[in-house]
Amino acid sequence: MSNDYHKPVLLQACIDHLNIQPGGTYVDLTFGGGGHSAHILKHLDAKGRLFAFDQDVDAQKNVLDDKRFTLIPQNFRYLKNYLRLQGVTKVDGILGDLGVSSHQFDEAERGFSIRFDAELDMRMNRENSLTAKQIVNEYEPKKLILLFKEYGEIHNAAKLVNNIVEAREQHEIVTTNDLKEVIGNCTPKFEEHKYLAKVFQALRIEVNQEMEALKECLTQCVELLVRGGRLVVISYHSLEDRLVKNIIRAGNPEGIEVKDVIYGTGKKIFKNLSSKPILPDEQEIKGNTRARSAKLRVAEKLE
Repeated sequence: MSNDYHKPVLLQACIDHLNIQPGGTYVDLTFGGGGHSAHILKHLDAKGRLFAFDQDVDAQKNVLDDKRFTLIPQNFRYLKNYLRLQGVTKVDGILGDLGVSSHQFDEAERGFSIRFDAELDMRMNRENSLTAKQIVNEYEPKKLILLFKEYGEIHNAAKLVNNIVEAREQHEIVTTNDLKEVIGNCTPKFEEHKYLAKVFQALRIEVNQEMEALKECLTQCVELLVRGGRLVVISYHSLEDRLVKNIIRAGNPEGIEVKDVIYGTGKKIFKNLSSKPILPDEQEIKGNTRARSAKLRVAEKLE
């Protein structure tokens, strides 16, 4: 387990709110550098079990040497099926840190970061075929505009896409610097970094199908948790946070209230233990700037 790979965010708050039972079964949806997992294991006895998911081959190198621990090298959208293969149909707690790991941002060739010039890749699972380069060069304009509006919340998406389309007709947009150059005049004054971060976020979400995967995962979390089980999720942007809030409030990612069949009243799936999100303090943000946008939400399964 390497802190250089990824510094766990809101670590103590996550462990405290998981309400770990020593002999329980827990899931870390986003293993990364193993920081959260290592601390969960400290609270488990010999009967306790921890299953972790990560589709990134680099993360799989951080596997923890512990008989109670199993790393499943898959996207968490396949949570239920892969747990069933392990003989698990119910769990006592699920933790998800939805942020991109520091390692992925810091590895220049992965193409996640605006800091480096590298090929536009952004695949978390490098066996997948779709890359950011393909999206930028091959998606039709309408699809690109929708992508940047929805996943990047970019106000001038039409202008952005027009620049991309005009440029790609002349030559292929291959690297992060190519893209930055093409869209340079779309960037608001004094907000270049923030704007580029939104553009890269939108591409990364599309490459990895992050919203679809999260919806599928959260739906399965509802089914997997035992009564009294805890769902603990850290999100980093409003799209993720909305889905987490919806699942806690209504038991589904769409936020559609489920009515009780007999009484016609709203049927509660979760007890919300964090009406306001839990945020990192100034000291944590100072030590780990990537924690600044983190929001932790906690819920307890009611039935």
